[in-house]
Amino acid sequence: MDLFYEGIVKALEMIMTGDREIFEITATTLRVCLTAILISSIIGLPLGVLLGLTTFPGRRLVLIFVNIGMGLPPVVAGLYITMLLWRSGPLGQFGFLYTVEAIIMAQILVSLPIIIGLTSTAFQQLDKKMLMQIKALGATKIQTVILLLKETKLAILAAIMAGFGRVLAEVGAAMMVGGNIKGETRILTTAMVMEVSKGNFEIAIALSFILMTLAFMITFILTSLQQRKQQI
Repeated sequence: MDLFYEGIVKALEMIMTGDREIFEITATTLRVCLTAILISSIIGLPLGVLLGLTTFPGRRLVLIFVNIGMGLPPVVAGLYITMLLWRSGPLGQFGFLYTVEAIIMAQILVSLPIIIGLTSTAFQQLDKKMLMQIKALGATKIQTVILLLKETKLAILAAIMAGFGRVLAEVGAAMMVGGNIKGETRILTTAMVMEVSKGNFEIAIALSFILMTLAFMITFILTSLQQRKQQI
């Protein structure tokens, strides 16, 4: 308990004294995670809607791969992105390996199936009678999708929160493709692993306190938004 208490005190001390490295690591973590979840949402939500509302040959196989992807180990995602960005790989000429862009790609790979899968499930559970009523009222396809998005907004926000939680906690892939370079690709999770390996448990606990605070604040905002929409 003493170590945990000292870690919290250390975290507050680092924040109150304006520790430059901590602010850089926290800012990089936020930039990487928010960018990854934004891109995953832009790509994943339409694909989830498509899989949830339409039928086509091979749809079941696609859903199986999406569900497998929801449990994709981060180190496997890191391996695939590393091979893609390696000097001799298909995108090696762009020099993305060991950059924040590489971390964002890895985090998209682990969060995208979650958003697609949960969105698809939400749309598959819609009441068929409601779909028939909307069609009977003569709504266009765009109007239908907008109405259904309103009906599933709580589930969609839950999908985004689940995806965000995955990218915020991710460490294996980020370490593999980002390299944990000080001032460039170091984020809170990779910094924690490094400090633990050096035996600096106080600093690791301090970093974990900051990480949990970020997770709590963003989840609180999304949950408040979700519940507010429920009451409207």
